[in-house]
Amino acid sequence: MSELDVLVVGGGISGLAIAHSLARSGLAVEVWEGAERVGGKIRTVAMDGYRMESAASMVMNFRSEVNPFLRTAGLESSKRARAPTATRYVLDADRLVEVPSGLGDLLRTPLFSTLGKLRLLAEPLMPRGRNPHESVAEFVTRRLGREFLEKVFEPYVAGPLASDVDLAEARATMPRLTTLEKRYGSLALGALLRKVGRRGSGGCPEVFSFDGGMATLPEILARQGGFRVRDKLQVSEVWPVSGGWMTRGVGGDTPRVAFSKQLVLSIPADAAAGLVKGLDAELARELRAVEYAPVNVVHTGFDRARIRHPLNGSGFLVPRRSGFAPNGCLWMSSLFPDHAPEGRVLLSSYLGGARNPAAASWDAARALDAVMRMLRAVLGITVEPDMLHIESHARS
Repeated sequence: MSELDVLVVGGGISGLAIAHSLARSGLAVEVWEGAERVGGKIRTVAMDGYRMESAASMVMNFRSEVNPFLRTAGLESSKRARAPTATRYVLDADRLVEVPSGLGDLLRTPLFSTLGKLRLLAEPLMPRGRNPHESVAEFVTRRLGREFLEKVFEPYVAGPLASDVDLAEARATMPRLTTLEKRYGSLALGALLRKVGRRGSGGCPEVFSFDGGMATLPEILARQGGFRVRDKLQVSEVWPVSGGWMTRGVGGDTPRVAFSKQLVLSIPADAAAGLVKGLDAELARELRAVEYAPVNVVHTGFDRARIRHPLNGSGFLVPRRSGFAPNGCLWMSSLFPDHAPEGRVLLSSYLGGARNPAAASWDAARALDAVMRMLRAVLGITVEPDMLHIESHARS
């Protein structure tokens, strides 16, 4: 029987990160993972010269703790910066429009009406909110107006976050923005003051991936994190004992039991509910109530010469009022050229999410038809893809 300071159940990125942090403090840590590999939904698939991400496509580094973490984890030398293309697009009336990134762009953009622009400029005059559980829709409408919500924030929350602006809590979903309001009383003023404070300290956040794709992150953490990983070990039971916890797992036909002073459950909420239901029925009920949205990631590869659009950006998001089913499309080979063979492009489109969960259950033919209908209209693609790969996440 193993005796540990900490046992972490679940070898996704959260479990690996906390195991690394605890091991660095000198504790004896193990991670038990039920699957054959670590990383959870972070997985990189190589096929026909393309490199496709199952879920997370890149790291957007907004936090000062990330770089020291990468150094201590042995990951800094594996970083690969995003290509210098910062243009972001959103679909408006079935045409691509650049998302404005500054005041000058805001005044010139065709994305917003004159009234919408005036409402945005009035943001510093809006009072602070009083409801700590305000939804994203309520927060953005109150501070920036309904037009900005529908054309920018709703597509962002439905796309990268696979969520719903009317259901997601602003404080949990957009903590950086709600903190600006709380601290400065204005998003615009707060952003300006922070920008001034960042001059000389690195400026804009980094965006990067790794050699070999995002799967490199959990793989190196598991190998060099200072803790032991046991994979293909499914936890079946946990129970408290004097001074700690007992955990039982099964790998193949072989049971394993471990004692740990502390226990971390870094697994899906429903799986955690199954382990704690005999210990805390109320906690189990709360965990079972957590909802997951399904998402399909549709990766398509094309001959670059057959696409009229310059693909000079990161991709585009699709608002809910659009007639297209996907939530958005990432131009992965524009961001990371090594993700596609020479002369080819990789486009990754997203179906489902909280906005349209039924779309995640479509078969491959229907999913591809929905994606191609959008890509033909928006990017002028006239051919079928020469590569198709679909990643399905029932609980994304």
